[in-house]
Amino acid sequence: MRQRRHLFVCVQQRGGGGKPACGDRGGRGVLAALQSALAAAPGGEAVAVTGCECLGPCFDGPNVVAYPDAAWWRGAAGREAEITRAALASAPIAGDAEGDGEGEPGPG
Repeated sequence: MRQRRHLFVCVQQRGGGGKPACGDRGGRGVLAALQSALAAAPGGEAVAVTGCECLGPCFDGPNVVAYPDAAWWRGAAGREAEITRAALASAPIAGDAEGDGEGEPGPG
């Protein structure tokens, strides 16, 4: 089956202090949960899920972005069911944020 959507989950880890990293904030758990949920869901084979390095907005992580929709979810830990439902939808998805790639704290 042709994949119609691809989720990228940041699993970046950084040693020491400094900038936060999605991998240190649960990114690997989000990746595993999405992979498991989509593998078990009808139609889940149409959605690829891949761990990746930094997506940019580190202060808001862990982050997930859906391609080709360019839909972002920041602070994705605990929101795997919501992301799974959106990924399985046939309509374009919006996520909850835009990716600015700046790696700076987001609003709020």
